[in-house]
Order: sequence, then structure tokens, then C-alpha cells
Amino acid sequence: MPLLSAARSTIRTMGAVEHTLTRPAAAPADVVAQLEGLRSARAVRERCHAVRRWVAAGNSPHFTLADDRLVEVAAFVAELTRANYPDLAIPPHSRWRHFSAGGIDRWSGLAKRIDKKDTDERACAAFDLAVVSVLLDAGAGDRWRYREPVTGQVFARSEGLAVASLDIFAAGGFSSDRTQPLRVDAPALKNIDDTQIARGLQAGADNPIVGLDGRVALLRRLGQALEARPDLFGEPARPGHLVDHLLHSARDAQVSAPELLSTLLMVLSPIWPSGLVIDGVNVGDAGLHPAVRTGDATDRIVPFHKLSQWLTCSLLEPLAIAGLTIVDLDGLTALAEYRNGGLLIDLGVIKPRRPIVAPQAASSELVVEWRALTVALIDELLGPVRERLGLGVEFTLLHLLQGGTWRAGREIARVLRPPDGPPPIPLVADGTVF
Repeated sequence: MPLLSAARSTIRTMGAVEHTLTRPAAAPADVVAQLEGLRSARAVRERCHAVRRWVAAGNSPHFTLADDRLVEVAAFVAELTRANYPDLAIPPHSRWRHFSAGGIDRWSGLAKRIDKKDTDERACAAFDLAVVSVLLDAGAGDRWRYREPVTGQVFARSEGLAVASLDIFAAGGFSSDRTQPLRVDAPALKNIDDTQIARGLQAGADNPIVGLDGRVALLRRLGQALEARPDLFGEPARPGHLVDHLLHSARDAQVSAPELLSTLLMVLSPIWPSGLVIDGVNVGDAGLHPAVRTGDATDRIVPFHKLSQWLTCSLLEPLAIAGLTIVDLDGLTALAEYRNGGLLIDLGVIKPRRPIVAPQAASSELVVEWRALTVALIDELLGPVRERLGLGVEFTLLHLLQGGTWRAGREIARVLRPPDGPPPIPLVADGTVF
């Protein structure tokens, strides 16, 4: 993987990439600066906790809270974590767990197709794979399934999307160069169509997947965003070329998770299709809620950045191949999605004031509030679960999710709403948020 000398001149000594963002003509500089401040895990945490305090004060028309139930949730999560990881060697929550669905180490087989001496290319390819797979990883719906051609195993939901995206990657479906199939590049992404992805996901009338067109549009926009930043993504533009920047900006071979997230949010901001747009600035995965009052351009905005945080988690392995370690994992937040949030409703911490029957849009105040409560309350679970497991700070938020809350949310949903365990609140999904 060639070094990008032009890119290195834009790297800050603090380890993050120096960004330049084209300001929309209609947006004043101060508005852009205020909105850019929302592109951080810190902003997610602060504003979600503001919503939590607002609901706890009895202001919500949608939910009440039973804080005393958090003790029972912590006990359930700790018990499930110990059952699944008896030695407490818990991996961090990441897309790479899904690539091993069914107990198969699929990445190792792919990596053998890359020259074992070419560590840079292995890291770049792994980074490429993680990016496209995460962007395809939104709710697939209850009916969709993927049958792995090689093994015949059938997977649904996140595991199915992971295995399917890996198979598309392995077949060169994201590469414009037939001689180099194991890569993702902008020319291929820009020309992807619905039929191609539907074929790769085995989707059709008898195997419907939610939000196919939204996923395809997201990949096309990714291609455009990559080409727009040759200083970061090189020629041909590939997500994995960002590894080079991180290698040359890291201190002591370490990358801060919050800084990496902010980098991703900045360079990928143009791709988000249904994100909140203020004065022409795409804030990304965020919603509006009355609990947050600031009196500036960010008034009522609650950011979540679910897919971007999921991507940050999923870059641990690719960066490890390159010799880098992601630190400050607790600087990220819980993922505001329906498994973590469903756990809190199903075990009675978050209580709907009335039955919710109609499907809810991601932008609705009710869902924004649910997602914000999820982030804030899972923060509060970390300490009690650590204590029950007898672990210290090495058990991070990412280990809590993996051990953990995401798995517990899926398990309790299967018990309460079999056979597929849908979320407790029906959602309108377009394949880009949930």
C-alpha cells in the first residue's frame, strides 16, 4: 500500500486527520462550527444523558423510567456474559464477531489469498471489508435469510448480512479490477446497482430484505465521498488507504477511538441519506428532542452516529493487522439500536406510557427518546456488570455490548416475541439507521 505523501501534510500532531469541510453557501461559518461540534462521541453522550434526566423528571409523554430495574438488568447481562464466555475472555463488540458466524474463521481463508508478507495490503483489505459490511448492516427485516453457498448454513439479520457482504467482497463485487478482487474502490461503488446487491444478498420476492435501495444508495455515496478526498483515500480511492494516515499520525502506535470516530464522521458526512440536515449541513444520524435546548444551531439536536460508532468498533482488527491499537474504547457510547434498547424495555427499565402498535419512524420523537435513553442507561450498566463479573477497567463498554447487552437484548426478544424476536417497538426502516 503506497504512502500518500500529500496526505501526510494534513495530519495533526494530536493524531487526528486535519479536515477541511466545504461550507454550504447558505450556512454561516458559526453555524457550521456549531454543527460540527455534534460529530463526536462526547456530544452523543452529553445530549443522551440530558434526555435521560428529562424523562426521569416526568416530562416525557412517551416513557417513564424504573431505575431500580437496572439491578436486574445488570444481573441478567452478567449471567449471560459468564455463560457465553466462562473464562471471561470477552472480545470487543465488532463486525468481526459476525464474520465468524457458525464458528467459521472466514477472514483467515481470505487473508491467505493476499501475500502473507504484504501486511499493509492485508490491513487495507480488512479495512475495506469492514467499511462496506458495516454500511450494509442495518435491519434486514424478519423474513430475510442468507444461505451460505459453501457451507449451506442459513443466517439472518446481522450475521446474515455479514456473511453475505463478505461473500460479495470475496467475489470481487466491490472492486473495479478483476485482477485484484479483494478490495473496495470508488469506481466499483459508484456503479453498484440494486440488482447486483440483491443478487449478492439473495434478496427477492420470496426472500425480501428491508431497505435494499437505501443500502445501494449508501454505497454509491460512499464511492463519491472517497473520490472527493484523494488526500485521504488515494488513487484508486479505497477506504483502506486511511490506514496509512493513521499509521503516520499515531503516537506510540495507538489511535484514540473518539478521535477515529470524529475522523470518520467528518470524511463520511456526505454519505448519510436520512440524516438531519441543518442549513445545508448534514449532521448525520441524529434526531430532534425537546430535552436539549441550546439556543444555537444545535438546539434540540441529539446525535447518535450509530453506524459510524459501529464502524469504529469494527476497525480494531484491521488496525491491529497494521500494528495499531485503538485505545479509549469507553470514550465511545453504546450503540443506539433496537437490541440494546429493546433489552431495557423488555426488562422494564424503560416503560412505554401506552402500547405502541403503529410502526415508528427513526426521526420520531418517541424513537429519538428511546435511542437516547438506551445510550445513557447502558452507560450506567457498565459499573454494576463489571462488579458482578469481578473485572476492572479492562472490561470496556465494547465488552459490555458483546458479552453483553446486545446478546441479552436478542435473547429476551426471542423469549417474549418468538420466533424471530423483533424489537418491542415496531420500526419503519430504510436500511440505513437500524
